[in-house]
Amino acid sequence: MSDAKGAAALRATVVFNLGVLGALASDRFAGRVEALGIKPKHAALLAALDDGSAASQQELATRLGVVPSLIVALADQLQELGTVERVRDPEDRRRQMLTLTAEGRRLLARCAEAAEAVDADLTDGLTLAQRTALARHLRTLGERQLPR
Repeated sequence: MSDAKGAAALRATVVFNLGVLGALASDRFAGRVEALGIKPKHAALLAALDDGSAASQQELATRLGVVPSLIVALADQLQELGTVERVRDPEDRRRQMLTLTAEGRRLLARCAEAAEAVDADLTDGLTLAQRTALARHLRTLGERQLPR
């Protein structure tokens, strides 16, 4: 009998299952938001701006865990779509502050609808209690692992 762990052991791990499902969910979500003319990273930036207060590009990069140049590129594209607005920080003219426009809030709502549709597809066959528990457990894991 072999001590080596095989495919069954791999498939029993949380990390493997999250990775497989994460890739599938990401691809499906990307397809839905691309129909809106954006990519998932644009949706993440819109969501990060949704608290109603302006945020600097540097703050957003830190919050999202990406390099500032990516925020600049995403903001450029979102600004062209009329979904974000850049304003100079009155306290530091070197800083650009980003805010959502009304169109940005509409696009964010459509992104949420796209995510909900993917959720429904992925969790088809689960009971409401199972879906609720899954969402709660994933949120708990995320809160413990991701910086805030």
